[in-house]
Amino acid sequence: MSAAKAAVLISSGAVMTALFGGWDGAMSTLCVFILMDYLAGIVLAGVFRRSKHTAGGGLDSRAGLMGLFRKAGMMLVVIVAARLDMLCGLDGVLRSGTIYALIANEALSVIENLGLMGVPLPETLRSAIERLRNRDVHQISTTEPSEQITPSSEDGSSGSDTL
Repeated sequence: MSAAKAAVLISSGAVMTALFGGWDGAMSTLCVFILMDYLAGIVLAGVFRRSKHTAGGGLDSRAGLMGLFRKAGMMLVVIVAARLDMLCGLDGVLRSGTIYALIANEALSVIENLGLMGVPLPETLRSAIERLRNRDVHQISTTEPSEQITPSSEDGSSGSDTL
C-alpha cells in the first residue's frame, strides 16, 4: 500500500473514531452484534427461507440494501448521541446508554433469528423475546406506520434490519 493510501485510511479512521466519541469495547461490541445480526438475516433468508421481509421468505437485494441503510442509521444515532453528550458535558453517559440500547436490540434480533432457524433457545430467552414483542414501542419514523420497525415487525427479530 502506498504511503498516500495509508495516510488517507488512517485519517479516515481517526475522523470516524472522533465522530463516534472514541472507540471502546462497547462500540466494538455493537459492531460485532450488527455484523452477526446482518449475517444471521442473510442465513435466515438464504438458507431457511424464513425472512419476513420478503413474500417468499428468501433473499431480496432491496431488503438487504434497506437493512444496510438501517444499520448505517444506527451508526448515525451513535454519532448524534456522542455529539450531544459532548455538547452537554455528560461525560459519555448519553453515548454509552445509546450504544448499550442498540447492543441489546441487536442481541435480541440475533437470538430471535436463531430461533427462527430452529436453534434451541432457553425458555427464559424465548419468554423475554415474547414480552418485548408484545410491548408498545414508540419510535420516531418518517415511514408509513406499516413500515415502522418494532419488536415484532417484518422478520420478528426485535427490529432486525436485515433480510
